[in-house]
Amino acid sequence: MTGGAGPDRDVVLGRFLAGGRIAQMPAKRSRRLVVLDHVAHAFEPGRRYAERDVNVVLRAFFADYAALRRYLVDEGFLAREGGEYWRTGGSVDIAPGDHESEEDLGT
Repeated sequence: MTGGAGPDRDVVLGRFLAGGRIAQMPAKRSRRLVVLDHVAHAFEPGRRYAERDVNVVLRAFFADYAALRRYLVDEGFLAREGGEYWRTGGSVDIAPGDHESEEDLGT
């Protein structure tokens, strides 16, 4: 961990992922959130997914995809309504040049 700011992402992912799959779901919530954030990146913000499509994606990460889906919904990474899911949380990677500068915003 670094400076009390929470677990180091790379350390946690290295410990709990093997070959891109979750080898073991972390018991400690702060570490589990890091893993869930990693999984949430598989879902495109603004896109809605049918439950069967969510299951296909989650099976690639964890054998108990239903439990993983519940974790994602319970922790606010995904929302669900009427059998559809969409990403509602997690970090977002910003590539260089993808953000507007203050000058672009007129501030």
